[in-house]
Order: sequence, then C-alpha cells, then structure tokens
Amino acid sequence: MIHVWLGACLRSTHWNVGGTKQARALLTQADQGTVLALWHRSLTLAPALWFWARAIEPRVKLRVLISRNADGRLIADAIRPWGIIGIHGSTSRKGKDKGGAAALRVALRELKQGAFVAITPDGPRGPAEEVQPGILVLSRISRRPIIPLGMACNSIRLPSWDGLTFPLPFGRGSVVVGEPLLEPDTETLRVALNAVAKQAEANVRNQNLSVMDRLWGGVGSLLAPALTIMLRVRLKRGRELPDRLRERMGLGGGHRPKGTLLWIHAASVGETLCARPLLDDLLEKRPDLHVLFTTATVTGAEIVSRHPEFGRRVSHRFIPHDVPRWFGRFLKRWQPDGAVFVESELWPGIIAACYRKAIPVVLVNGRLSDRSARRWKKAASLTGRMFSRLSWVAARGPEDAAHFRSLGTKAVYEDGDLKQDAPPLSCDFAELERLQAVIGNRPVFVAASTHPGEEELVLAAATLARKKQPDLLTILIPRHPKRGEELASRFDLPRRSVGQEPNNKAHGWIADTLGELGLFYRLATCCFLGNSLAGKGGGHNPFEPLRLGVPTATGPLMENWREAVNLLHDYLHIVKDIDSLSQWITEPHVTPSPAVLQRSVVSRLSPRILETLER
Repeated sequence: MIHVWLGACLRSTHWNVGGTKQARALLTQADQGTVLALWHRSLTLAPALWFWARAIEPRVKLRVLISRNADGRLIADAIRPWGIIGIHGSTSRKGKDKGGAAALRVALRELKQGAFVAITPDGPRGPAEEVQPGILVLSRISRRPIIPLGMACNSIRLPSWDGLTFPLPFGRGSVVVGEPLLEPDTETLRVALNAVAKQAEANVRNQNLSVMDRLWGGVGSLLAPALTIMLRVRLKRGRELPDRLRERMGLGGGHRPKGTLLWIHAASVGETLCARPLLDDLLEKRPDLHVLFTTATVTGAEIVSRHPEFGRRVSHRFIPHDVPRWFGRFLKRWQPDGAVFVESELWPGIIAACYRKAIPVVLVNGRLSDRSARRWKKAASLTGRMFSRLSWVAARGPEDAAHFRSLGTKAVYEDGDLKQDAPPLSCDFAELERLQAVIGNRPVFVAASTHPGEEELVLAAATLARKKQPDLLTILIPRHPKRGEELASRFDLPRRSVGQEPNNKAHGWIADTLGELGLFYRLATCCFLGNSLAGKGGGHNPFEPLRLGVPTATGPLMENWREAVNLLHDYLHIVKDIDSLSQWITEPHVTPSPAVLQRSVVSRLSPRILETLER
C-alpha cells in the first residue's frame, strides 16, 4: 500500500529540479559514485528524484542507507520495486551495534562501483536536522563529494520526531540540488542542507496557485473570446499579420532548436532596438546559444527579421496573450531555459507560469515610473507575488530600482539605461545626400515623436524663431504616422509619405513615415523631443539624437526618462513653453560629443544573464 500510494502521489506531482546545471548534471551521470544527503523528513520523496534521473540516464544506480529496524525494512520493501536498493545499518549508540560498520563497508563498495548512495544525516532517530558522523566518514574514506538535496511537495507532515513528509497527489514539487561538498565538516553540511531544504519549500509555496493567481487566470480565460474578436479587428486595421494570427493564441509552427534556448521579449520598436546590442553580445559570447525573440507588434517583428542571424540562431514569434491555455501552449512548444523581458513588460499570469516551470525570468532596463509603481501597489493583492518571482531586475537607475524593491523584487541591480549601448539609428545615406541637396543651406529644426497638442506649440515657436532665421525649415515627425494626413491638412504642409517635398517657400514638412528617424536627425540643425510639453507627457529617447551629435531640447514632462535627464543634464536642454523653445532654436548650440554618451551596460548584463541560464 505504501508503494502504491507513494508511486501515485510522486508520479502525479509536477516536479521541478533546480540548482546549477553542473550540479544537476552530476545526478544523471552513471558510474560516478556520489554521496547524496537529505534530511530524514524528506525520505519519502527520494523516489521522485530517482524517477527524474532514470528518465535521463537509465544506467544510474541508487542505494539508500536505511536503518535495519522494522520501519527501515518496511521502507526498503516499498521502494525496492523501483530499483532503489536499501543498505541496512545506522550509527551505533550507547555501545549497541546497529550495523553501522557493515553498512559503511557496503556503501564504500557501492560508491566504488559507481552507484549513488543516499543518506539522511539526521536519521533514523534524530535529533532532527543534526548531522551524525556516518556520512562525513563515508565522504572522507571514499574521497567522494556529498551533494545536499532539498525536497518538498504538496503534502502533510506526520507527527513523528522529524515531521515526516507524507506526499499528496496532483500537486507541485521541488528538488533543489546543492553544490557538491568534498569532505565537509558537520556545520558546513548542516547549513547547506538547511539552505536547499528551505529553498525547495519556498519553491513549492510559490509554485502553488494562490487565490489571486486563480482569479487572474480565470479572468484571462473569460476574456479569451473577446480577445479573439479584438485580434480580428486588429487584423482588419493592418496591425496583425493574417498568416501569423494563431501565434497570439500559442499556436502556429516552429520547432524548438536543440541546446540552450533563451527567450527575449520586447513590446515594440523602441524596446526591440534597445535589446539589439544585448542580443548581439549574448550570441557572440555563447556560440551554442539560440534565441527566441517575441514582440507584441508587427513593427517590432520587422526589426527582428532584419537581424543577420534570423532564421538560424534567432527566431521570432508574437507573444500570446495572458490567457493560461494560450500561454501554456507556447511554453510547452518552446520550453525556454530562461526569459528576458525588456523595460516594463510584466504580465502576472505569464510570470507565474514561467515560475511554476522553474524558468528564470529577468527584467532588463527595468522602468517603473512613479505613476506605474502606485498602480502596482494598489493592485498588490492581485499581483503581489509577481515581483517576488522575478529572478532579478536590472533597473535603469536608483529611482526605478527603489520602486522595484518596494514592490517585493528580491534582487535589483542599478546597471544604467541599456539605450546607451544602442548603435546610432540607421540611415539611407543616398537619400540623405539627395535631401541635403533639396534643402540646401537652410537651418533645419526637427520636432520628433510629437503627440496631439504639441504640434501647435512647436509650430508657434518656429514662427517666432523665423523672425531671426527667415529660412528656417521645421520638420514635424508625429509619433504615430497615421496622423500625418490630418496634420498636413490642418497646417497646410507637404507630406513625405505621399511623395511631397518642401520647396524654398515651405516653412514646414510632415515626415509621416516609419523607420526614418535616423535620416531626419542627420538633417537637423537642432531637434526637440515630443511627449514632453503637453498632455500627460512621459518623454522619448534622448540618446538617439544626442548620439548623432544633434543639439537636443525637450519639455519638462520627462517622467519616463528622469534618470536619463539627470545623466544628460550637460547636453539636454529643457524648455518650458513656446517662448523658451523659440529662443533656444535660434541661439548658438554646443554640439554634444557622441563618445561621452557611450556606457557599456551590456557588458554587465550579458554575463549575469548567462550565469542565470546555468543555474
């Protein structure tokens, strides 16, 4: 009955085996001869580790040191059908021989023959979590390392001296494999065993779905039909690709490549460009690494598709919506070894699903504004676990880092803004030369990524500036190119998207195309960054124009870029209204040095990501 119950419970439990790759690999190597240590309360869970190891390497052999009393013989009989052989004996006490010496000789012989020998250092009668000398003697004489194991699962604790774990079926389980210890002392082994045991128990607590996890998943499932309709609407508007719509539901083709697979997710164009230097560095450092890159937008997918390794070591998929069934399909198909999210892409259901499958999730270039932090805190009862489940966060600076820590993230680094590592924006240099000939020697003021309500202010400032510079040409680049037709009609200006160009009399030009920001920055005498002078604001990337040596101004509403504004205070000019902007346009500018803006954030992130993959 014990055999049947343990088999049913342990095989129906969803187990995750954690620890470094090197430590886990030791448990699947036949003929190594290694000592395994676990507390006595976890003895009933040991077969689960055996099932996992035998599935990978059928030749491994496991022996378990068990006392030779009636209870020990009962346990040995229960586990013997699985090929786990008991070695009977325990440490002698009060001069009474309990077969310890004979068991030691058998264990040494089995180690020499390459078997694993599992021992509970505090068994068979305790005291609980106190290391007895037998395991230390075995390690010293055999000169074999001891691997500490922590094991836990959904279970009840029996009222025995050690609180023996009694597993329950259809639950979650965790095995944490510690680093090998060669001939450790008593205290070193005790501390190591307690550490892995606590980690395993914490993993099970976090893997179990809380009420809020179930609520979030239930809401996602209820919204699935509405999300399907929304996808069809987006398809009609040209914001989805018809042959790839199924990817949003976790379906679609593609096969997981062999070897290590890192999943990188970036929402759209800005985040994808931000992640590009990191992607390149990771591929260079690990020639065997494959990357699955997901985006939420078609424009982001286009950027990924232009990578030189696309179709070989880099593949792309659209990220599924946060619906349990949809995202479950995605994870089942791709089984990534680790996940990297860029900036502020945080979805509680997705992170919970990764955590339950022991997929480490890290956030790079972590961005969390005051407003966003307040919103997350208000929803803490629903999303509180999410931040604690992140393996680590690389925040852009101290303010973002403080927000992540306040929300429960355990490991937070302040590595700086990843956008500092981005290469200069690309440009069609033949087109640049042609437009320079069209414009001639006119001064060019570029207003980039403008939002509704800002174009009026920018053009009013440009009108004032033309009193000092009559031939000033203003190029308006709306954040959303679809607004180009409406802006051109309202202000009576030519549009680039329909082939119109500014003549000598035109004072402005609407640049309503995608992917040409680098071209217009190179035409600029000076530029202004939108989403910073009207409305809610938030700002846009100041590194892009400054990296090209373009004098740059912005409004005061730069909440999303506060760290960058502090860093760039010597190069970035802040204007408050129409008058200050018009005055800045016409005054002499100091050209920033692009070299000063370079800071290698990637060099700190890549090693840490690769180290996380190896854990």
